[in-house]
This record gives sequence, structure tokens and C-alpha cells, in this order.
Amino acid sequence: MQYLTQLLISGLAIGAIYGLIAMGFAVIYKSTGLVNFAQGEMTMIIAYIAWTISTTAGGNLFLVSIGAIIAAIVLGLVIERVVMRPMLGEPLFATVMVTIGLAVILRSSINFIWDAYPHGLDVGFGRDIVRLGAIGIRTGQIAVITTLLLLLVAIWAFFRYSKFGVAMRAVAADDRTALLMGISAPRVHAAAWAASSVIAGIAGVFFAISYDLSPAMFQLGLKAFPATILGGLDAVLGSGIGGLLIGITENLAGGYLGSGMKEVAGFVMIIVVLMIRPFGIFGERDIERV
Repeated sequence: MQYLTQLLISGLAIGAIYGLIAMGFAVIYKSTGLVNFAQGEMTMIIAYIAWTISTTAGGNLFLVSIGAIIAAIVLGLVIERVVMRPMLGEPLFATVMVTIGLAVILRSSINFIWDAYPHGLDVGFGRDIVRLGAIGIRTGQIAVITTLLLLLVAIWAFFRYSKFGVAMRAVAADDRTALLMGISAPRVHAAAWAASSVIAGIAGVFFAISYDLSPAMFQLGLKAFPATILGGLDAVLGSGIGGLLIGITENLAGGYLGSGMKEVAGFVMIIVVLMIRPFGIFGERDIERV
């Protein structure tokens, strides 16, 4: 029982990181109808920027947090304005290919700007062990699970009650009709990219705090994408919950069936779910664009 509980807690922690990145996928898709295949690389870049700030500022948690958030907003806005906005009106396939090219460029920039060695992000928090009976859990893992739950509530309230959240839903549903209603689609797209980048950055920083950061971090995007598909590509909250389900499934498969199954368990899960609900657990049936 203790082994099962430890696997579940560890699965929730890594699942929360998947869930945050998956929410970033869904925020962009819900607002622009586009799948951003550079989401994992954006997660990695923000984590490396946070590490640079940490080594410069002596691990000051406040400066690292503020600096990482500002960097994430700037990164999201620059990508939207310089790379994605010129692609408005172009074929969807070409736009998706642009995000794949962007992913390769961001991935390669790690070796140019930083190095290929693993590093630990030390902000004086996250690696201490809290004992819950016989179960041990890192403070960083507790924090990322709590952050995911708070963000799920905040994003639900944002899309449900705020005017800008309603505008984003309107643009996602029909951008031409939204334009006739006076809603600026480019402004909505910019906000979506900035928000997605911040959410991805939070995931990257928490991963670096709890584990290490390295050029292989971009693979988090590959793990989080099934969570988005599982929860629903157009469902931000569903994507977050999908991340938790993928994390738990991976850990249980790895713990009881072997490490090889851990890598494929999430994909087996989404195949089974999509055969029953092709639009994901929480997605809407009328998805037309991928």
C-alpha cells in the first residue's frame, strides 16, 4: 500500500507539470485554432532563463519568479508578433510547420546560449522532503500540484466571467463574427501566446526546481501533448486534468510493469480513450481543425 501511495503522489507531481504544459497547448488552440508544437521548447527556454537569473541573483526566489514571468510574457509576445502574426490567413498546415521549425530553433539555441550539461535550479526551495507518515514528498512537488489546482480554478473563472475570456471564446468560435463585434483577433492571439508561455514557464521552473534542467527538457512537451488530446484539445481545464491522469498512469505502469511500459502507457491510454471519445474526455464534439 505504501508503494502504491508513493507512486500515486509521484504521478500527481509529474502529472501536474504535464497538465500545466497541456493547458498551454489548449489556451493557444482555443484562441487561435492552432497546435503549437514548440510548447515544450518554450517550457525549456523559460527554465533556462530562470536558472540564469538564479545564478546571477544568488538564488533569490522573488527575483527568479518575477524575472521568469516577465521573460515568459516577452517570449510569447515576440513569437506571436514576429513569427505567427505574419502567418494569419495562411494555410493551417503551413502555420503548424512554422511552429515545428520554431521548436527546432529554440531547441538548438540552448547549446548556443547555454551548454549541453544538466544544471540544478537552486532557489532555496523545492527539494526538501516532507514526511506524510511513511511517505516522502518534495516541497516542490506539493507546490506544483497546488499551483495546477489554483490555475484550474483561475482559468475557469477567467473564461467564465471576464470580458476578455468571453472575447477569447468568441474568437475561437468564429473570428470573423468576433471581428464584426469589435473584438480584435490579433490582440486576443497575443494574449493567448503570452498566457500560454507563462503557464509553460511555470511548469518548466517547477520541473527544474524538483529535478534538473537539461537540453532534454523539451521532451516534456511530447509527454504533455497526449494529455491535451486526452483532456480535449479545446478544453483548457480538461487538459490540466488529462496531465494528472497521464502522470498517474505512467507511474503506475512504470512501477508495476517495468520502466519500458512507463514510456508508452500514456499513449496506450489516449488510444483507448480516443477510440471511445475522439474529441477527448472534456473536448467538444465539433472540432474541425488540427
